[in-house]
Amino acid sequence: MTRCCARNSPRAGTSWCGTASPQKPWRTPTFNSTNLFPAGTMATTLSNQSPAPSSQEETRARAIKVFMMDLWSTVPYYDAYLCQALRSENVSVHLGAITYYLDPDCFSMRGIRNRPGLLDIVGRFKLPGGLRKLLKFLESGINAAALMLRFAFSRPDVIHVQYLPMLALHLPFDFWFLRYCRWRGCKLVCTVHDLLPSDTGEKHRQIFQKLYEMMDALICHSGAVKEELFHQFQFERERIHVIPHGPFFYDFPLVSPEEARRKLGIGADECLVLWQGIIRPYKGVEFLLEAWKLVQQAGVHAHLLVAGTGDPSLLASIQEKVNALGLNNAVDLRFEFAPSEEMLSYYQAADIVVYPYKTVTTSGALMTGVTQGKAIVATSLPPFRELLQDGQNALLCNYGDAPQLTAALLKLIQNPSLRNQLASEAAALNLGEQMWQQIAQQTAACYGAVL
Repeated sequence: MTRCCARNSPRAGTSWCGTASPQKPWRTPTFNSTNLFPAGTMATTLSNQSPAPSSQEETRARAIKVFMMDLWSTVPYYDAYLCQALRSENVSVHLGAITYYLDPDCFSMRGIRNRPGLLDIVGRFKLPGGLRKLLKFLESGINAAALMLRFAFSRPDVIHVQYLPMLALHLPFDFWFLRYCRWRGCKLVCTVHDLLPSDTGEKHRQIFQKLYEMMDALICHSGAVKEELFHQFQFERERIHVIPHGPFFYDFPLVSPEEARRKLGIGADECLVLWQGIIRPYKGVEFLLEAWKLVQQAGVHAHLLVAGTGDPSLLASIQEKVNALGLNNAVDLRFEFAPSEEMLSYYQAADIVVYPYKTVTTSGALMTGVTQGKAIVATSLPPFRELLQDGQNALLCNYGDAPQLTAALLKLIQNPSLRNQLASEAAALNLGEQMWQQIAQQTAACYGAVL
């Protein structure tokens, strides 16, 4: 069963700090840092962060001015939650991001005002993908020029780069902008959401090596990625800050699981397995379908929901694989962008969420699954293992091993008590607003370290 939508999703003034009134009530879960990240490098990341050296006290006496750079709104939810949290850390943030076209209220509902430069037009309209990218390119060029003029009179202390989409096109404009900012005396910090653009192999290594070498500091979300930055890009460990990826959507009111399942047409006795996110080759949907064929052959009463959008050719390939495997009655493909409330209803309806990734630098989708307190099956990748423990709060398997993934899924489908146990352990991590406050503290310390 397939629902298709032609919309594609991109990856999630003069004043330095813009705010707006929230538009809806939020839930605020509690946070227990002693239970967070029980294994691996992340176990001590939040609780044992070194304080800023005393030599930085004078710098921190005034608000640090930060330009948060994501001119195409590639990671809008990350931008929004981080900027919201930084307001309590003596950091004045100017969010340089256009309106997110799939969720225009993404920033304002969290009290954040986005100011990309001179223009914020493209994101306010639903446009064909190719035309939207072209107009984003033109708009970001105009905005970068306007920002350079503004910085000539009032520069930020730090440029915090989130995403530079034009790097993958091997265009020099982002480098020109960053060099100008450095010439103006700005420090450069970059969050490494992906070591290299996903599913591109080594094609862009040289240009990203150049980017990382420009930075005064890098932020990554796991110790495993820190080691890759050191070994693959020869970036000094001392200038790499491991700061966890925060959760999204923990602050939304939720529908009951019963209501969510009723809306999806899922019976009370049927086990629902969910894959949700932006669909990309490295995220393993086709691998999951191979395992799901084996699950169906076991004769269990279970249904798979794949919810997300991506490149039309990849979506067509997935549909063809579902047809070839004879899974049309066992798989629901919802190829469309789901508003936050609808997306969360998928999680509420699900008994199991699955992350069969081939590789990963970080995963906002995983953090959502953990926050929602669901039984998790994931591939045994180093960044995942810093949060997930096999048999304690998740079941882990090796990518490409369809029988092993099948066994993990069947184990949970056939054992509701184990599902509840893993879900409870995931929920006990208590990821929420207070985690973002810890992240903001560490991010502010990173800014202080480069100033």
